[in-house]
Amino acid sequence: MKVSRGPRTAILALAIAAASGIAGPVPLQAAEQAAGTEVSIPYEEFTLPNGLRVIVHTDRKAPIVAVNLWYHVGSKDEPAGRSGFAHLFEHLMFNGSENHRGEYFGPFELVGATDMNGTTWLDRTNYFQNVPTTALDLALWMESDRMGHLLGAIDQKVLDEQRGVVQNEKRQGENQPYGQADDEIYRALYPKDHPYHHSTIGSMNDLNAASLEDVHQWFRAWYGPNNAVLVLAGDIDVATAREKVTRYFGHIPAGPTMPRVKAGPVKRQTTRATMTDKVPQARVYRVWSVAPYGDADLERLDLLAQVLGGSKSSRLDRRLVFEDKLADRVSAYVLPFELASSFYITADVKAGVEPEKVEAIIEEELRRLLAEGPTAEELEQAKTVFKSRFVRGIERIGGFGGKADALAECAVYTGNPGCFRDSLQVIAQATPAALKQTAATWLGEGSHTLVVEPGERTVLPEEPSPTPRPFVLPKPDPKFRTVATDVDRSRGVPMPDSFPDLKFPALERATLSNGTTVILARRDSVPVVQFSYEFRGAGFAADLGRKLGTSSFTLGMLDEGAGELDALAFANRAESLGASLGAGASLDHASAYLSALKENLDASLGLFADMLRRPRFDQKEIERVRATWISGIAQEKARPNGVALRVLPPLLYGKGHPYAIPFSGTGTEESIASLTRDDLVQFHRQWIRPDGATLIVVGDTTLDEVVPLLEKHFGDWKAETLAPASGKDVPAVPRPGKAQVYLIDQPGAVQATILAGQVVPSTRDPEAIRFDFANAVLGGEFSSRLNMNLREDKHWAYGAYSFTSDALGPRPWIAFAPVQIDRTADALKELDREIRQYARGEAPPTPAEVAKIQATEIRSLPGAYETGRAVLGTISGMVRYDRPDDWVFRRKAQIEALNVDQVKAAAAALDPDRLVWVVVGDLKQVEAPVRELNLGEVRIIDADGRPVR
Repeated sequence: MKVSRGPRTAILALAIAAASGIAGPVPLQAAEQAAGTEVSIPYEEFTLPNGLRVIVHTDRKAPIVAVNLWYHVGSKDEPAGRSGFAHLFEHLMFNGSENHRGEYFGPFELVGATDMNGTTWLDRTNYFQNVPTTALDLALWMESDRMGHLLGAIDQKVLDEQRGVVQNEKRQGENQPYGQADDEIYRALYPKDHPYHHSTIGSMNDLNAASLEDVHQWFRAWYGPNNAVLVLAGDIDVATAREKVTRYFGHIPAGPTMPRVKAGPVKRQTTRATMTDKVPQARVYRVWSVAPYGDADLERLDLLAQVLGGSKSSRLDRRLVFEDKLADRVSAYVLPFELASSFYITADVKAGVEPEKVEAIIEEELRRLLAEGPTAEELEQAKTVFKSRFVRGIERIGGFGGKADALAECAVYTGNPGCFRDSLQVIAQATPAALKQTAATWLGEGSHTLVVEPGERTVLPEEPSPTPRPFVLPKPDPKFRTVATDVDRSRGVPMPDSFPDLKFPALERATLSNGTTVILARRDSVPVVQFSYEFRGAGFAADLGRKLGTSSFTLGMLDEGAGELDALAFANRAESLGASLGAGASLDHASAYLSALKENLDASLGLFADMLRRPRFDQKEIERVRATWISGIAQEKARPNGVALRVLPPLLYGKGHPYAIPFSGTGTEESIASLTRDDLVQFHRQWIRPDGATLIVVGDTTLDEVVPLLEKHFGDWKAETLAPASGKDVPAVPRPGKAQVYLIDQPGAVQATILAGQVVPSTRDPEAIRFDFANAVLGGEFSSRLNMNLREDKHWAYGAYSFTSDALGPRPWIAFAPVQIDRTADALKELDREIRQYARGEAPPTPAEVAKIQATEIRSLPGAYETGRAVLGTISGMVRYDRPDDWVFRRKAQIEALNVDQVKAAAAALDPDRLVWVVVGDLKQVEAPVRELNLGEVRIIDADGRPVR
């Protein structure tokens, strides 16, 4: 549950592609011409007598249904003195209803729901989940119960609990570098009487002042069926949807028709402000209030953002990052809102550079764009970028930004579920002259610039909270009526008695002339082919004996120019093809990826081959990337979780172990500064080689089609050096003799980030699945013990979880919790108690807990492979850890066979007396109470893990 941006990426992409709707005629011919391929999102819709609007999209590729419910209420609808109510209510609606007392996630975990969450933003609140087709009744029962039967479940205890959770979410956001920037920007961009002036998460004062009656009235005002849109997408048809939705929702009375806030974009004076924060480098924000959602200019502004700062080859990137080298990162983008959108330009200023220089160049490039408009070539490339995003995006039916979200957003904001058809026309007809006019209209005077500079953390004071006016509600419109239902809610949640079978695509194999094994999984739901070239052993662990970060840096340089193309020309070529490609490393492996549009497959593979076989490693690009990389390490250290995950692995594994490195793989400032071109060339020659490698292919192709293309581009690729030693075991690691506690100072922090770590057996260990289950019971799920304790019971944290990372050698097990600063010692004590009692069998896993995790794991499998990316990721795991082709079925059988005693035995692998604790927080507030706990010897270290006296 979170405050979040809307699914704009999907909507932007939808503007490039076709969409058909039963509700009205669709210009498919124009759509197909713009998209270059025939794609569509057909839908049907109906409205219940109580006003609930229902939209249905049928997609039978997987036995799952996306259930997506949008309420047309957000923070803009909050009157003065009630800020944060919309987001608070999002949390309250996850806390149980009158006929299901308990966590909302519970029944969904038992049926294997995926992509489940809820979000709130300025204009809307949404809830979504993907469920197996046979669990659709459960999902509709649950959503309708919290729509129509909620208030009896919200008492003072529940209100206090979720208010505490929200306040910790607020603290967690503000505790991050630049965490207060958006609040300052919107206060400056919009006057106090504008509904976008205040933040979605609200003020502490307003949250503290919220009474139970205030909350009840808020629900009565906004959460009726006539203020909602329900989208069902996937393995569903409109007849089934009508019957089921009427049965579960038809009896709920309509709420009042609330007056809508009248406001729009703000024309204002140009302003500028600065603030200081615990940040590693200055960041410049420049923001305009621009056209609202549904305005044709918004699509043109998106194109302008792409041209200006949307990619490596954009104007600001070229000037600030590549040519003048004044910034490490630049971006431009649009955040769309119902009343007025925001156009952002951001730049991370290179260390030692005055922000004013960056601001001046942003102004210069902006003025040039205003005077001349974009070139025809820039515009066409921007259109291709949006098109390729769409083609990839329509594979997902649900989740945040999936097709269901896109349909709901259009319906809520414009009244037309197919509003992207209008966007399509704008994009297809966009010209440089039209974009120049749009830029002149919106991107001239009236922006607000904020510069966040390194220094002491400046607390942005809360604005005074006025006494809210009485919340008087109008009567519901008499045109709405209810429909009788036969649902007996006293019988509880309707659980399905059957579930779809697991299906996984057959794997086909070939061997290239260069010795690479090809594995193909055919998927034809979208005209895209994805590739992952897997190089065993070429991960972070290969840095042992080298400079830390060599593996990641080398992989990161592969797309910074290759063959005849320098870095910018390479980026332009990729964008013009609609291709996405790059490379990266993990602990033990490296891989290079390509996602190609089917229509450009040959040319995209040619570019991919150049990247892998002929990287340029130009010295000027090494220096540019090096500077950005080092600033990225500084950014890691400025984030509490980032610095903790940098220092914990060396503490767990000990000096000289290949895993005793920052788990980001980024190395250190000193090691990256010392890297030479020859270091990169040598690593590439040794590790990025075809012999012994595997190339995974997933998508709309066949072996007969793809193998000749692969032979054309890769067949004559030969390794230049002897193969590195393979099959070398990663050394075992002794645990420390006793628990250790390390403190890292973060002056002024409003939260403390707590990590507990220990080494556990490898991913390849025969008992790995049992330990994974033991971890899931303790901290691997929302409803696991750690989160239920620190978030839902104590409400000291926004979340508390535990996890393991895959590794060929001993894996790291880590528990973590960002907690409010005054509860640091209390939270440490609770974490220690939970882990201790669980590992020692004093509070062993229960049959219900194990059965719940089994159900979640097994029943989510039919929907787990909806996308090609998910299939590719699973095959990659098979390759990396020597798993058989039927691994997903074997794993399912192992999970089904698990019992409580096995999970209890696996939990005993944790030794609470030898944990390594890391706490990042304000030492003035946390050191003394932590020492008093006597968990272990306490040491103070810096962000590099070095002792501090």
